[in-house]
Amino acid sequence: METRAGDPGAFAQFDLSRVDSPSFVVDAARLRQNLSVLADVRDRAGIKLLSALKAFSMWSTAPIVGEYLDGVCTSGLWEARLASEFYDGEIATYCAAYKPEDLDEILRLSDHVIFNSPQQIVRCSAIIAAARARGEAFDIGLRINPLHPEGEVPRYDPCAPHSRLGFPIDQLTEEHMELVDGIHMHTLCEQDFEPLRRTWDVAFDYLEPYFGQFKWVNLGGGHHITRADYQRDELVEFLIDLQDDTQAEVYLEPGEAVALDAGILVGTVLDIGENGMPVAITDISATCHMPDVIEAPYRPAMLGELPQLDSEIDEGAGGAVRLGGPSCLAGDVIGDYRFASGPQVGQRFAFLDQAHYSMVKTTTFNGVPLPSIWLWDSETDHLECIKRFGYEDFRDRLS
Repeated sequence: METRAGDPGAFAQFDLSRVDSPSFVVDAARLRQNLSVLADVRDRAGIKLLSALKAFSMWSTAPIVGEYLDGVCTSGLWEARLASEFYDGEIATYCAAYKPEDLDEILRLSDHVIFNSPQQIVRCSAIIAAARARGEAFDIGLRINPLHPEGEVPRYDPCAPHSRLGFPIDQLTEEHMELVDGIHMHTLCEQDFEPLRRTWDVAFDYLEPYFGQFKWVNLGGGHHITRADYQRDELVEFLIDLQDDTQAEVYLEPGEAVALDAGILVGTVLDIGENGMPVAITDISATCHMPDVIEAPYRPAMLGELPQLDSEIDEGAGGAVRLGGPSCLAGDVIGDYRFASGPQVGQRFAFLDQAHYSMVKTTTFNGVPLPSIWLWDSETDHLECIKRFGYEDFRDRLS
């Protein structure tokens, strides 16, 4: 999987020695820029736009997010709690399956509670009725699977065969629709407008008999709206038409687009050896700090990386250095990179576009330390350490 981001932006001038290593550094100015683009689409289309905490939940930036967007979407009880504690606006919660003991609080905290199947709505009907009897106000939604795969990688495609995410749209009935206030559909991953249009064209035929029956339709996330080449004008026109057709309010839930190219992960070269090519050990671990590098897999862009020459592609690694983490996992390999000079032991470097997903997926496997978190404003040059992690963070998650 090839990343479609990696714009260094203001980070091209950032002194990597200003922070400890490893560290995530998020640029508040770039974050505001992304949010401004999203808010413009929201305003022109007349929709509502939520930030997906599953992708970017750096809650110290919640006041910035709240200036632009209508709220957040969450993936279960703990994210819903985080949303209610720090974020302004609406809360929409979706989970593939709810534990009955969690649902009371989720219903209390959320404006929309979205289920993965109508049968779970029925099983939870007593809990839902009791919450409404107590005066809780919320909508019930159903996530559908349009059965139209558009993803590059099947494991990230909710429409892949035998997917567990969403109720198959060809099984939808009038009885199911009577259970819900809205429809949720999340099928994209780092994609532009045309996959959304094609997916809606498929879903339209199934949902048209119910137009006017549901209050809202939520098109989920995976929309790369803040990428420079995204077709935003076409998206706005599409969203306006969709509302006219369905007579429903429309929601989008971008996650990656909120923090696209807004953060870097700074590391240090710890050792360099030779094994058929130069191999460097760094204090950044793909396994612990950027698990999508292994899971997707994909190769993150590096700040200041030299392009690989055609001759090197023909000959193999050429002048590249293989970068890997400090863990004991043999597969803890980030990729092969060409440095402008070096690298040398002790040299700082950074991977681009690491604010989303990487930050929320970090682990302390092998006792590898977690990266610190810094907030930088490239417009004012204000730099603040938001959080450092220590041994106690590793110890206290164990028993």
